[in-house]
Amino acid sequence: MRSIDAALEALDAAVESLAAVDFAALPAPERFAVLELIETQQRRLTAVSHAGVAKLERFEGCPPVGIALADVLRVSPREAKRRIRDAAQLAPRTTLTGEPLPPVLAETAKAWHAGQLDAEHLRVIQKFICDLPDHVPPAQAQDAERLLAQKAAVLRPDQLERVAQRLALHLNPDGKFSDADRARKRGFVWCGGQHVDGMSVGRLIADPELRSELDAWFAKFAAPGVCNPDDQSPTVAPTEEMAGRDRRSYGQRQHDALKALVRGQLGDPKFGQHKGLPVTMIVTATVQDLQNKTGHAVTAGGTLLPIPDLIRMAAHAYHYLALFDGKNKRALWLGRDKRFATADQRIILHSKYLGCTRPGCDAPGYHSVVHHAAQDWKNGGNTDINDLTLACPPDNQLVETGGWTTRQRPDGTTEWIPPPGLPMLRGGVNDYHHPERLLETDSGPPTDDAGDPAA
Repeated sequence: MRSIDAALEALDAAVESLAAVDFAALPAPERFAVLELIETQQRRLTAVSHAGVAKLERFEGCPPVGIALADVLRVSPREAKRRIRDAAQLAPRTTLTGEPLPPVLAETAKAWHAGQLDAEHLRVIQKFICDLPDHVPPAQAQDAERLLAQKAAVLRPDQLERVAQRLALHLNPDGKFSDADRARKRGFVWCGGQHVDGMSVGRLIADPELRSELDAWFAKFAAPGVCNPDDQSPTVAPTEEMAGRDRRSYGQRQHDALKALVRGQLGDPKFGQHKGLPVTMIVTATVQDLQNKTGHAVTAGGTLLPIPDLIRMAAHAYHYLALFDGKNKRALWLGRDKRFATADQRIILHSKYLGCTRPGCDAPGYHSVVHHAAQDWKNGGNTDINDLTLACPPDNQLVETGGWTTRQRPDGTTEWIPPPGLPMLRGGVNDYHHPERLLETDSGPPTDDAGDPAA
């Protein structure tokens, strides 16, 4: 540790000295040269950081490594996972018997640690290797990776991408891909959060089966006049007049057809339950917003839903609606003398907490379980609504076996307390699902500790 501390102190001093440099005093050509040297050292430092990431492991009381890394470095969970994945591909490995193995991307790792590559170079090489079909021999894949690593040391990432495309065509000139190759690419993800206008962008890579099924569905339900939200009574059997006045684009009709498909399945009893509730939407709104028909409701998945849309959706079956007073945030008093929370309690908890309550966790309510905040059931606690909160399964396990404790604060929030002696682990209250708390005045949020809760 003394040698590491000394190295970090020297690094800090070197950065301080460099920060004091007056670039204006340098001749114009030398400014480029200095920036090139700084860029190389930044890349080398990134490689050193990845080497440390590769050695991370969980210990008692530690959340999953990706979450702990995100919290400590204050980066997004997605970025933390990316660094862990990169480190796994660029760090040396060992066999089960302890014999050393080269990194997965051996030649890329050499250039990476030499400071010749940045993250964009690495993404190009990773994508190339990931997209190679299974029939390409491993020896050819290794030769291709070596070539790309060499080219990356002298090319920009956009130039390297063109080389990678030509190399992929050379290795697979006939464009042959197996079923396993296609299946590996399938997926659907949301591309970031909601936009300011509430809209979301997703990326779908569909296998042939899903594409053919959607084609059949869209042929009927994306036809002009079908499932048109502009009609007072949308229908699946429109008249010629209704089809003629449909001004939606083809993409908009497909969107509305997909929405009708999902909406028709929510709440269907044959799909069973999810965490004790029907597979349906859970939405939080205040009485004031509903009366004014303004503002947003929040779903248990974290989606902001405009109040007019919520009112319109409430006309459909199989929707739960939990109402809270917008002034004092009071919820219903619901108690139970058994271990497991009732469906009504789960709805209230979804609406009150919106997701996992451990600081920094972004798991929404749909992916969380009910947690006894003050005293667990097995230790004599009661299943009362004011003693219940939400936690995702990994964080719930932190309390069960990891030494963490939780307690309910007077304002109704849940405080997480890490094990003693682990100051790097973040405790406190989770504001991720409640960004409005960060905008509140110094008077603080309304409390729920006055008066008879049953009144």
